Amino acid sequence: MYSASRCPHIRIVYLKRIEQLIKNNMYRVRSTSAFLLLMIVSLLLVGQTRVSAETVVEKYGKLSVKGTHLVGENGEVAVLRGVSFGWHNWWSDYYNRNAIDILVDDWHATLLRAAIGVGPEGSYLDNRELAMRCVSTVVDAAIEKGVYVIIDWHSHDIYTEEAKAFFAEMATRYKDYPNVIYEIYNEPDHETWQEVKAYSTEVIQTIRAIDPDNIIIVGSPHWDQDVHIVADDPITGFNNLVYSLHFYAATHKKELRDRADYALSKGLPLFVSECAGMEASGDGPINTDSWNTWVQWMNANQISWAAWSVSGKDESCSMLTTITNPYGKWTDKDLKEWAHIVKNRLTIDNKIRF
Repeated sequence: MYSASRCPHIRIVYLKRIEQLIKNNMYRVRSTSAFLLLMIVSLLLVGQTRVSAETVVEKYGKLSVKGTHLVGENGEVAVLRGVSFGWHNWWSDYYNRNAIDILVDDWHATLLRAAIGVGPEGSYLDNRELAMRCVSTVVDAAIEKGVYVIIDWHSHDIYTEEAKAFFAEMATRYKDYPNVIYEIYNEPDHETWQEVKAYSTEVIQTIRAIDPDNIIIVGSPHWDQDVHIVADDPITGFNNLVYSLHFYAATHKKELRDRADYALSKGLPLFVSECAGMEASGDGPINTDSWNTWVQWMNANQISWAAWSVSGKDESCSMLTTITNPYGKWTDKDLKEWAHIVKNRLTIDNKIRF
């Protein structure tokens, strides 16, 4: 059965009808109480419309993989676009509700990525409490706001047992939420695909024993660029796996897209869980032409992406200035060039305002 609370077009009809009722009966309404009653009904309907406005998670629900695409519960292709926080161990101040509200409500992000650092000083390995506080803050807020969120094991090296323990805890906590996506290895650098594949299989088994369905992003060798190698020997036996492709547009161009096109032609689903417009170092000038070419390619192939990074470092990939207040209202002066590009791109491409 349809209801005004679940069908936006019916809510609109109801609002128009009540508005017309008020107009048509104004001359008949002689008592203050009758007029107030009509106004209260109208306000309640308006309030209901606002509260029940559809979020991206309400639109797509639990995601799955079909061919090379993410799809929603109704079979519609789902393309998520958003931003990644910087390494939590260096930029934990940005892991707060104020920042999340801005990114979702003002920037129109439908995807957030919590980059839980593993390896450097202050990371998950030696300050677990900070890591868990940061990931919980982002994931819980994303669930409340109705957007998707990547729990990113942000490492360049293999820590199998530690990763299994972390993702067992994450899966136990969030298995019932369709918002959650697990990224089990941010960027393998010098590891071979066979090493990454063996590690990934163990971590996937750990997650799937608890959470049988939510999407898992598998890392690709050589900073997530060797997707052509992965495509010739993908992981089998598990559902809803996608593989990470990372690019920095001033460095990575047609050669990497050719690799990605090959992977797609082999049926390998890709997810751009990290990307930016400058050099692979994370610094240097932004190549807007190359960035726009990548955006066109991602749109044409319906591939989801998260831009790097929400942080205040003195480099061009860091979206905020070094003096930005992570807990305050971000003005245009707080946003660096890359932030303006990403914000504008999200506003354009996330056309449906969830």
